[in-house]
Parts: sequence; structure tokens; C-alpha cells
Amino acid sequence: MKIAFLGLGKMGTPMARRLLAAGHELTVWNRTRERAEVLAAEGARVASTPAEAALGAEALLTMLFDDAAHEDVFFGAESLLEALAPGALHVSLSTISVALCERLTAEHARRNQPFVAAPVFGRPSVAEEGRLWIVAAGSDSGLATARPLLESLSRGISVIGAEPRQAHAVKLGGNFLISAMIHSLGEAFVYAAAQGIDPETFLVTVNSALFQSPFYAAYGQVMLHPPKQPGATIELGAKDLRLLREAAASRHISLSLADSLTEIFAQAQQAGLGHEDWAVGQYRMAQRRAALS
Repeated sequence: MKIAFLGLGKMGTPMARRLLAAGHELTVWNRTRERAEVLAAEGARVASTPAEAALGAEALLTMLFDDAAHEDVFFGAESLLEALAPGALHVSLSTISVALCERLTAEHARRNQPFVAAPVFGRPSVAEEGRLWIVAAGSDSGLATARPLLESLSRGISVIGAEPRQAHAVKLGGNFLISAMIHSLGEAFVYAAAQGIDPETFLVTVNSALFQSPFYAAYGQVMLHPPKQPGATIELGAKDLRLLREAAASRHISLSLADSLTEIFAQAQQAGLGHEDWAVGQYRMAQRRAALS
């Protein structure tokens, strides 16, 4: 399939590689061209603009940073929407706001362009292995076209419904749970250390006894043994919490834990931890807050 892939960050690059390995004809674009040039040596064609990438594409996959990047690409001067042909599929892999997803849904419908929301769960290392978990929503026909592409990136796909917005709502809810899990683990590690208990022993014990969760095990290890290169950052976590709270407010509900976590993430950014790994930064904030109490 002729695919345009936009956004070659820590997640987008390994995903694009998976599509190349699956035999697709890939045209890539990234705001920083050097990242796209790396994939040219592996068989991808590099476009100078998003609109150029979309010309002749049967499917457009986006893994852009945030809402602002999407606004610029889709609704800016070049208008990617106009470059994408009627009938061409757009698959949104990024974590974006529910409101932006609703806008994209309406704009694609006006142009007869199928639209599937398919945000992903997983860190860059998981993307490299093609073991992401993908949350998808859209029309039956759009999902049928997107599924072979998504299967080459993932170990599983959850189809949420027919409204693309629902997939992005699930993604934001899932990221909220990850933040809550990391926060509780961080405070539990601080508590265990104060009792003279090795935090790693505590983690293995409670996870074996209570959760049997690979996510508790994996994130706990990241917190206790920080990686050289961060995955998602505190800055990204703060962005996702903001989008979650906006989506909740649009349905006239409030989430007290999300409000509290937002304050903690703001404190972390003020402390210069914005570019730290999401899990590591939250743990360091738990340690700092405990030391000040």
C-alpha cells in the first residue's frame, strides 16, 4: 500500500520502520528533515512538506507531537486535508485531544476521506518490537482497511466503537491510570525505604501478592533503574492530563485525582524535571515531597 507517514519522533520512527519491513511503499515527512533522511537509506521516500507526502497516498498515518502540530499540518497554509485524495484513509496514531479528533472527523467526512483514530499504548522499545497495543475507532470499512497496517505495529487491537473520538478518550484515560499508578508506586517506594525495606523487594512482593501486573513490574524497574534515554517525559504526561481534564469538562464532570496530579506535574516542571522520563520524574517528585513534609 502507498502510505504517507508524518512524525518521526521516538515512537514514529520505529513504527515507520515496521511498515517498511512489511513491504509498504512509504513516503515520510518530519519537521526536522534529518530524522526522515535516516529512513531514506532504508527505502522510504522523503517529502519536503506534509502535502507532498500525502499526494497519491492510499493511507496517511500521523504520529505528530501534539494538537498544535496537527493544527499546523492539517489546517495551516498548505492544508494537508486538501492534498489528501477523496477515499484515502487517515489513521491518527498520536495522543491528541478529543476536541481535535472531533474536528478532524468532521473535516474528513466533508471530503469523503475515511478516518480511523488508533492511538497506541507502549514505550519506544515496545514500538521497535512491534508490540504496541492499539485502541481503534471508526467506520467498519475504515477499520477493515486500517487493520493490516495496525497489525504490523502491534500485539493487539481493541476496537472501541464507531466514533473516532472514543479511541482518543480511551487513550487519555489509560494514560491517566498510568500516571496514577506511577504516583502511588513512587509514594509506596518512599514509604518502604523509610521503613528500611528495599523498594525493589517491596515491588516484587506486592506485585506478586496483589497485582501480577507486567506494567507495575516494568514501570517500577524504570523508576528504580532510570534508562539512559527517557521514554515519555513529564512534559508529555502533563499535556495528556490537561487533555483528559478538558475531555472530562466537555461532559460536565471533574476528576479530583487528575486535578491533584496536574498540580504535581506542574511542580515537577517548575523543579526542572519536565524533560525527565515520565516515571522517573514522578518518583523524584514523590521523594522531594516526602523530604519536605
